Amino acid sequence: MDTFSTKSLALQAQKKVLSKMASKAMVAVFVDNTSSEVLDELYQATKEFTRSRKEAQRVVKNLVKVAVKLAVLLRADQLDSNELAQLQRFRGRVRSLAMTALSFHQVDFTFDRRVLATGLLECRDLLHQAIGPHLTAKSHGRINHIFSHFANGDFLAALYSPAEPYRSHLCRICDGLGRMLDEGGI
Repeated sequence: MDTFSTKSLALQAQKKVLSKMASKAMVAVFVDNTSSEVLDELYQATKEFTRSRKEAQRVVKNLVKVAVKLAVLLRADQLDSNELAQLQRFRGRVRSLAMTALSFHQVDFTFDRRVLATGLLECRDLLHQAIGPHLTAKSHGRINHIFSHFANGDFLAALYSPAEPYRSHLCRICDGLGRMLDEGGI
């Protein structure tokens, strides 16, 4: 039996083309201003932490690629009801985690890196479950790379430290997260 499908081929082509175009200009097309500002601050904080512009670009580029591929899957109605339910759980967990991150920023001496790291790893697992069969091993590797970076306890500790430049990055990240929560972007 021949399993050729033009719909499947078109979807693969869309994902491939969009993943190749994951640049700052493309982010502007797919991402609103607030999200873009948060991504820029995450890039800057990552660059400071890793002391590598290349690694920071790789983390953010992987994040954009995964987000674009997820958007393509949603737009093409490729997710079944179970996967959509997993994605809703993922979204709920991300929202809860964003509120926790804001709370840690707003209330002194409440930061706990284990809480954020554990939450981020839970989000990673939910995302893998939700879109697992639709992405390649390389895309799953990107998801792992993104979440392992942001769930790194040392990165989180640096980000939440009172020292500059992390403090100003965290302030702008949390401002953006707050706006995204208010606008329903998360």
